[in-house]
This record gives sequence, C-alpha cells and structure tokens, in this order.
Amino acid sequence: MATDPMSARSTPRRTPPDAPTLDAASNLEAHGRTDAEFACGRVQLVSGSESLASSATQSLLRARLRAAALVVCAGSAAWLVKNLVHSGLEGVADRLILEHGRILTFFHAVHVLVMAATAAWLCRRCRITLRKLRLAELVAFGWTTAFLVGVQHFQTLYMARLHGVLANPAPTWLALAFTYTLFIPNSSRRAAVVLAGMCAAPLATLAFDTWLPAMALDSGRVPYFRDAFAALALIMALCYGTCVYGTHMIYNLRQEALAARQLGQYRLRKLLGEGGMGEVYLAEHQMLKRPCAIKVIRPSKARDPRALARFEREVQATARLTHWNTVEIFDYGRTDDGTFFYVMEYLPGMSLAGMVEQYGPLPAGRVIHLLMQTCDALAEAHAIGLVHRDIKPGNIFAAQRGGVYDVAKLLDFGLVKPLDGPASIEITQDGTLTGSPLFMSPEQAMGENDPDARGDIYSLGAVAYYLLTGRPVFDADKPLKALLAHAHEPPQPPSVHAQHVPADLEAVIMRCLQKRPEDRFQDVVSLRAALSACQDAGTWTHEDAARWWQSRGLARSMPWQADAPETAVQTASAR
Repeated sequence: MATDPMSARSTPRRTPPDAPTLDAASNLEAHGRTDAEFACGRVQLVSGSESLASSATQSLLRARLRAAALVVCAGSAAWLVKNLVHSGLEGVADRLILEHGRILTFFHAVHVLVMAATAAWLCRRCRITLRKLRLAELVAFGWTTAFLVGVQHFQTLYMARLHGVLANPAPTWLALAFTYTLFIPNSSRRAAVVLAGMCAAPLATLAFDTWLPAMALDSGRVPYFRDAFAALALIMALCYGTCVYGTHMIYNLRQEALAARQLGQYRLRKLLGEGGMGEVYLAEHQMLKRPCAIKVIRPSKARDPRALARFEREVQATARLTHWNTVEIFDYGRTDDGTFFYVMEYLPGMSLAGMVEQYGPLPAGRVIHLLMQTCDALAEAHAIGLVHRDIKPGNIFAAQRGGVYDVAKLLDFGLVKPLDGPASIEITQDGTLTGSPLFMSPEQAMGENDPDARGDIYSLGAVAYYLLTGRPVFDADKPLKALLAHAHEPPQPPSVHAQHVPADLEAVIMRCLQKRPEDRFQDVVSLRAALSACQDAGTWTHEDAARWWQSRGLARSMPWQADAPETAVQTASAR
C-alpha cells in the first residue's frame, strides 16, 4: 500500500496497436444513482481555472436562493392576505392615503408573484450558471428592497397625516438584511456592498418622506425628523456591522469546509455517487488540471480490517492490469486523518445498464463489439490469476476515448479473487455470497468460494442476454429467487423475449449460461473467438457508434468543456 499519496504518479498510457491513443479518464456506476439522473443537470467538470469554491458556491447559492425566495414569498403572501382582509383603512377619508394604499396593494401582489416565479425558476432541474444565479439574487432582493421602500413611504404618509408622527420602519428592514445574510453565500466584501444599499435605503426614504409637503407635519417637523432619523441610523448601522461580520464568519467556515474536501493534490469537484462503502467524487489534479474520479472509503469503515483489505485488494488488483479496456488507476493512499482513497480515470459515456434502461436493447452487432472488448480485458486479468466475480452491465462502460466511441471499459474489481489460492479469511469468509444476484454464476449463487474464470464467463453470458433482450436471464422480484434460479432452473433462450437475436449469437450465449462450468467456454479467449465468428461480428463500426452518440446529443470532444453537449456520466462504485 502506498503511504504517501499526496503526489500523483505518472502512469504510462495504454494504447492498443490499432486504435488512437486513449485519453486518461473514467468512473464507475454508483448505487443509488442512474445515468438518467444526469440527463438534464448532468455532471460536468468545471474549467481547470475555476476554483472549487466557485463550483461549490454555484450549487449552494441556488439552494439557498430558492429557500430565501420561498421564505420571502410566504411571508409576503401572508401579509397580503392580512391586508386584504383587514387593511386598516376602514373609515379613512383621506383620498391621498386611499390612493397610495391601492397602489401599494397592487405592487404587493406583484411582489408575491415575482418571488414565487423566482423560486419556481430555481426549482428547475437544468443547470443554471453562476452569473444567472447572481442575476436572480439581484432581482429577488432588489425588488424586495424597492417594495419595502414603497411600504415605508406609505406607512410614513399614513402616520404623519393621521397622527402627526413618523412610523418606525426598522423591523422590516432588519428582517430583510438578516434574511440576506443567513441565506446567501457571500464574501464579506461583496456582502458589505449589497448590505450597504439595503441599510441605506430606509434612511434615504425617511429623509425624502419627512420633507414632503404631503406629510403635513406640525411645526415640530424638524425635531421629529432628527430624532427618528438618528434612532433609525443607529439601528441600521448596528444591523450593517452585525450582518457584514456574520457574513465574514460564515464565509470562513465555508472555506474551511471546502479545504477539507481536498485530498492532497486533488480537488473534489462534485459528488458522483455514494453507498455503504464510501463516496465517489469528480475531481481534478491541481497541477495537471486532469479530470479524474476519486473513490473515498468512509472513515467509519476505515476501522474495519475486512473493509480496508477489500479496498486495498481492489486497488492493487486493478493497478496490475494494463489493458486499455480496463479502468486505469492513477494514485492511491490515505490522508492524515485516516481517509483512504484511490484515483481512477474519468470517462464520459454511459454504463451498459444505463444505456439499455434509457434506450432499450442493443443490436447484435453492437453487443458483440462491446463483449469482445470486455473479453480482451478479462483475458489479461485471468492470465495473471484474477477473477472479477462481479460482471454486470453496470460494471461495463461504453466510453468516448480519443474520438472513438463505444470503447468498453471493465470496472470495479472490488470482488476480484486470485486463482492460485483462497482469499484471506479476513477478506472473504466461507459461505459468503459475493456478486450481483441477477448476473451471478450458479457456483457463486450456491456460496462456493473457489474462484474460477468460468464464473466470469457465465456472468458475461448473462450480460449479453440482458443487452439483447432488455431483461435479465431470471427476472426475479427477490434476490433469493434469482439465486435459486441461477443455481437450478434452465434459462429460456433470448429469442423467446427478442425475436431479432441471431441463432449463432444465441448459441454462444446459451453455452455461457450452462450450469456446469465444464459445459461452458473454458476461457474468454475461446468465447471471444466464438463471438468473432458470429455473422453479425464487425457489422457495428466506429462510424455507427459515432452516429449513435451524436444523434442523441451525447457526444463531446472533451469532458471538461463547459459549452459542449454533456453525456450521462458513469460514477464510481461506492459500495
């Protein structure tokens, strides 16, 4: 295990002899999230020049601004209903006050609608840029400030003409200033500018209103004004200082939290997925500006020797593999606080599970194209004595690499097991079921722990079945039923569920799905040869793949281009 992970290791690129250079990037499918969730507000790596704070501020500002708009809208609506039921103008004969009251009621209703529209716009699922969010902030709080100026003017007019005194506008302005401070993430410098306008508005309004002839104050107008203005100025000055200092404190706490999201030379940009084992983040190397995926094990799991052993085994097993159809490991280690992590490729593209879920079964030529690449990746693993044991559509990724589409990547070697001997009892105990029930081999379903590459071949046949039909071999509603079916029930041919399945490809799949390991293909090299001999082999070309991705708006030249069409992004397994 590496003990100093803080500097990224330079890893040689692995390039097939007949394909363009494969870029450095990837992820894995996370439990709890599907590719469809990224269809609108898809995961995007921010430009290398943009800081983590900027990316985090964008997400936080949207949530906080939406909450603030809803709070202000609810309060303003309740106030409007109260005024409509009991305006306080009953019996008032002053036409000027009545006219101003009607105008204020109209703008009060408009204010409620503006805040509701702002909150609704912020609830959309599509991505909103930071500039647009700041514009929404200006609209929401700028319009509220203008509305409160109108409210203060009316209250001053009402109290002056009917009672000869000045109204106290401080409570509403204090509520607005503290709402802005608590909800909107800001630097102290920016908050100082915005809050200065908010706190100066009531003073300017009071200075303007008290000298209007319409106020009709008695000869004590000036003393009234001086006392009221001095009291209001003191309150707003105290409010201003408190809010700016509070913003400064909140900002510093956010910066400390953001700093904690950095692992050595890697900045964590966005959470991609999480599960019982840990989290996976979209990240970037600070010096290289290279996108990557970081899998982090939860601190609570770090105290579990078995979990740590599996985590270490996954990294070491994957790092031994050099085939370009296997996910690549860049770095691995632990932080000072004991957090374990490893750094993988970042791949724009889609898992085969997400592809079938969103677009339906795949044609035979494309299935063969993807499975042959997966066989190549498994051939290297089996050759050095490693069995994957968790082959499933979610662990095979169709990526875009170096301008080439449908580049298969085999992911998640967390359940890998050596062929040359049983795993340590601290890692896997006898009788423990490992793998995915819908794609598990009969020997795995019965709890046999002796590893065999032919179990991967069975699972690969189950994957092919799913890709062609859009359903698993045994579509059980409970995991135990699926396990029993894999162990004892004969599978139906895929042509029963999908008539387009060619007979030769179906024969290959049914041989993979034999219950007895000795009745299957004995190695993935033989399986690959059988796939390549099928009539549809070679019918799915690079041009076909490119047209498929481009026709659905899923193609882009570089994963970190902010203005390029975004793909559904695979996320790393965080079990």
